[in-house]
Amino acid sequence: MAIQLTRRAAAFGTVAALAAPGLSKAQRGADPRVLRFVPQAALSNLDPIASLASVAVNHGYYVFDTLYGIDAQMRPQPQMAEGHSVSEDGLAWTIRLREGLLFHDGEPVRSRDCAASLRRWGSRDTFGRTVAAAVREYETPDDRTLVIRLSRPFPLMLDAIAKAGTSPAFIMPERLAETDPVRPVAEMIGSGPYRFLANEYVSGSRAAYARFDRYRPRQEAPEWTAGGKVAHFERVEWHMMPDAATASAALQAGEVDWWEQVAADLIPMLRRSRDITIANGDPGGYLGVLRLNHLHPPFDKPAVRRAVLAAVNQADFMAAVTNNDPTAFNICHSFFPCTTPYGRAPSPDPMAAPSLERAQTLLRESGYAGERVVMLNPADFSSIAPLGLIGQDLLTRIGFNVEFVTSDWGTVLGRMLNRNPPAQGGWNVFPVWWTGMGIVTPTQNALIRGQGTAGWSGWYESAEMEALNAEWLSVPDDAARLAIGARMQDLAFRDVASVPLGQFFIRTAYRRSLTGLLEGPRPVPWNLRRA
Repeated sequence: MAIQLTRRAAAFGTVAALAAPGLSKAQRGADPRVLRFVPQAALSNLDPIASLASVAVNHGYYVFDTLYGIDAQMRPQPQMAEGHSVSEDGLAWTIRLREGLLFHDGEPVRSRDCAASLRRWGSRDTFGRTVAAAVREYETPDDRTLVIRLSRPFPLMLDAIAKAGTSPAFIMPERLAETDPVRPVAEMIGSGPYRFLANEYVSGSRAAYARFDRYRPRQEAPEWTAGGKVAHFERVEWHMMPDAATASAALQAGEVDWWEQVAADLIPMLRRSRDITIANGDPGGYLGVLRLNHLHPPFDKPAVRRAVLAAVNQADFMAAVTNNDPTAFNICHSFFPCTTPYGRAPSPDPMAAPSLERAQTLLRESGYAGERVVMLNPADFSSIAPLGLIGQDLLTRIGFNVEFVTSDWGTVLGRMLNRNPPAQGGWNVFPVWWTGMGIVTPTQNALIRGQGTAGWSGWYESAEMEALNAEWLSVPDDAARLAIGARMQDLAFRDVASVPLGQFFIRTAYRRSLTGLLEGPRPVPWNLRRA
């Protein structure tokens, strides 16, 4: 049964439920000034703070900039900032902005814009909320100076505002940053290297960007999200193609230049083309998970959640999402990517010996009474949908009464925010992945943080986890943090905050006529040019 489902899931990209729009003759012309890009999923929510979708964050890097970026060693580097200083007691961080920074509407970037943006980000992001809890106030003594005054030392301040994972600390005008963080902002006005062309945007279908000629890149070489963001293309077009076969054909025909996430079963065919380069999309990889709803039965009971954990054989899920390519995944019994310092299995390892029989026994002993389990799955997201197919089959075989609800990714994103019971539009479980860089340290790892209704969908709550997080933030060295991180992971496995499905790598594909593609955690457009 597992082999049959794996093959079905691996082929999912070629039989997606939604048809992709074709490109017009005008769009097929290879204008050297235009980069044509196929994103991982449909862009339906433009606000990278209000939305937790990775596609919204990728869009955000075109339009917005950050005070600090990260290099390939994951070290914070000044971006919009000229530099910073820290008071001797560690309670005041003073950040000085570079001269000449402008928003797309021509207004200068001021320190008060940064303060408002950090407040909004700090009420939404996992790491940001941790920062916000330590901030006493933001001061803006002049237009280029931001002072962050703290109630306690926070040595990881730059790591927080430089991170490239979910909800980076993007800077927007104060008037937009004052928007409720769960409501999308009314305009896409940033200070990044590209302007968003609102008049060309078609939700879920098309987006376009124009080079911001008044952007001032840094002089350093670009690396990940740091350094000089030099935009060589005058225009970038996003063509959203939920059908993988359509995206593959468009890339081979030269109708698009770059396909962000290649469906695994189409890689062998694309490798045969002399005009296409296959590369690793994100060196940190992706961690697949089943996210369980802790608010409502049956997964409000730890015993029921442990039944799911006991049955998971990661190899089944990873084979499905990578088309059985053993070079494209790691068995990773961890809540952190296994290519990073925190990514080690606990000892003893609760996932070491998956057993369907043991899971069935645990479910019977848990008191599960046959409640309906609503499982969401995005039919148009080829690197998530196979995880749902395998997950549905596994939950059914364990003994759960599963209602499998397939829809487009935008609908899943909307419903996963609903805290109501499943019968009132809520849910019980959904498959998803997180970028490795988005969960690389304990404090930013939404899979394990126990923030309850203030945290990520699923709303795992644990005062013990949050106390460990506070301890992790307070220790002075990496060795001590690693030890506390291991304790946090042990607790996450005991409570089954989420169910890890393994670490995998999604390939990206682009025309050989492109040069300068930057490896890193985000598919960024700067440094790219046509040969």
